[in-house]
Amino acid sequence: MTKTLYATMPDGRPVEAFTLDNGLLRAEILTFGAALNRLFAPDRDGKMENVLSAFESLEERMARSQYQGEVVGRCANRIKDAKFTLHGQEYQVTPNEKKNGNCLHGGGEFSRELWQVNPIDATILELTFGSPAGAHGFPGHVTARVCYTLQGSALVIEYRAGSDADTVLNLTNHAYFNLAAQGNIFDHILQIDAEHYLPINEKSIPTGELRPVKGTAFDFTSPKPIGQDIFADDPQLTQVNGYDHNYCITQGSPDPAVVVCEPISGRKMSVITDLPGVQLYTGNNLPVPHTAFCLETQAWPDSPNQWPEQCLLKAGEDYRTTTRFEFSTHL
Repeated sequence: MTKTLYATMPDGRPVEAFTLDNGLLRAEILTFGAALNRLFAPDRDGKMENVLSAFESLEERMARSQYQGEVVGRCANRIKDAKFTLHGQEYQVTPNEKKNGNCLHGGGEFSRELWQVNPIDATILELTFGSPAGAHGFPGHVTARVCYTLQGSALVIEYRAGSDADTVLNLTNHAYFNLAAQGNIFDHILQIDAEHYLPINEKSIPTGELRPVKGTAFDFTSPKPIGQDIFADDPQLTQVNGYDHNYCITQGSPDPAVVVCEPISGRKMSVITDLPGVQLYTGNNLPVPHTAFCLETQAWPDSPNQWPEQCLLKAGEDYRTTTRFEFSTHL
């Protein structure tokens, strides 16, 4: 593991970068937002390239970031109208999605702060962050830990947290992938182990329906190119200029939740998670749209209002979840 000074915050605090390298993968992690800044993986010829959308500087990240590689919380994805009720009490949280009035990614708190670092060994890095009670309107003082580990050809991200009061919690990493390391993502071959997805309303909030993917542009139960149906005549797609929807992962399945293959480079990525959902976002609002995709493993969007059992963290309990990104190559 190596440590370098990456940048300096506007208030003078240092932002450090830690690089994990096991010879098969190389990951660069920032203390700012506990961000996975770069991830190098080999193509079928062994060429190592960064497969993430990245920024050249902290200034660029702070000015233009759409959460690239950052840990998001307290509550990933959207909370309708930036409010929810817990134990009969309504909580008003930060409405940072201005157009729709929703709370997006917990107001951005976990993504915009510096995390404390605990290097464990050359291939394991743990970062911690404390969110005080009332931060962005959420109850309870939450202490969160994120551990990045290189295990062979896999990057494993483990999330742990606790709270001194009942609260809602839904953590994920918002990495933007492009396995070709260039160009658009239309030719990436995607498979998702999900029979249903969550359609959204005009404010990008799930309607509550679990809609079957079969026979629709949202069907990735068999491998197909991301670009095959992305511009299909479906209001769910035209509304957001592509995919930005939660897939309801088949629970208990022995198969990976997601498998992505890129035909030119030969890179293949499998995503294994213990979480019930994955948000497929196809970079619809990037400066150059559709040049990266996100696979945000998560409790379902707006879960504090619609599926509270997925995100309730009781006082004194241990929040713990793991997502694994396994890399390989195919012919």
